[in-house]
Amino acid sequence: MLYTNLFGKENVSKLCYGTLSLSILQNHDSLENKVNLLNYAYEKGINFFDTAELYDNYDILNEFIKDKDRDKLTIATKSYAYDRKTAEYSVNKALKELNTDYIDVFMLHEQENGNNFLGHYEAVERFMKYKEQGIIRHFGISTHRVQAVRDSIKFKEIEFIFPLFNMDGIGIQDGTIDEMIYAVKKAKEYNKFIMAMKIYGGGHLINRAKEAFAFVGGIKEIDSIAVGMSTIEEIDANICYLENNELNINIKNKIRNQKRTLVVEEWCVGCGKCAKKCRQNALRIIDGKCVVDMDKCVLCSYCAGECTDFYIKIV
Repeated sequence: MLYTNLFGKENVSKLCYGTLSLSILQNHDSLENKVNLLNYAYEKGINFFDTAELYDNYDILNEFIKDKDRDKLTIATKSYAYDRKTAEYSVNKALKELNTDYIDVFMLHEQENGNNFLGHYEAVERFMKYKEQGIIRHFGISTHRVQAVRDSIKFKEIEFIFPLFNMDGIGIQDGTIDEMIYAVKKAKEYNKFIMAMKIYGGGHLINRAKEAFAFVGGIKEIDSIAVGMSTIEEIDANICYLENNELNINIKNKIRNQKRTLVVEEWCVGCGKCAKKCRQNALRIIDGKCVVDMDKCVLCSYCAGECTDFYIKIV
């Protein structure tokens, strides 16, 4: 396993386990099986785990960490807190439901730009108090937008940036992957920690997984890579990609034969652009939401490029 340095905390795995894949939003397996996956990843050297208040999966991580040395784990979470009250709610919820005394990284979720950040500044000030107390070790933002990465350099409070980053730029809401790379490079000049998300474009690049991983791994400014994993084979595959090893034939076959599906998040706004793009007529707008006919869907991923809010994924 390759490791990185998180502001002085050494031996933080460069591969971060993105636990959205274990959330009820995407995964209906048992708690026991989900915890078993986290334990397997930990045994393989992964000690960095990303979650969020939105994912509603603190109970899984609670069960996972209860027999671990907490100081050997790095846990990042995020919320949409916008004032003092919501910041306190989010931090207290995380501490209680994770059963931990501190959070390694706390982020504002899905920030758009500097003005958006300033609109949440009352919450930021409360997070800074938590940081002074050691309850939050580091603070940052997650984003799908180039502008938020660009604007991050204006704010000393932002240490950690979690941008959407993949070789085709799928899901970047306001620019191209080249623009995102430039923004990340500039942010790194200000000593920001950069962790890439959605490196497989929400599943749309999974057939080019090795290439997609190598692309992100080749950007030296990327400190860590977060990947959602829901099977042992996916964990093994991503560790192989990280270490630049070839997959063995058994993992290749299991990954190749793994059933995948198109998922439209429940907060879809029903704009209809994806349905117009679909040449298979697999998408329809019903009661203001996009609905997928998987009998017609060929997982071509063209619809993803039309969804500016990144509500469509292949899982």
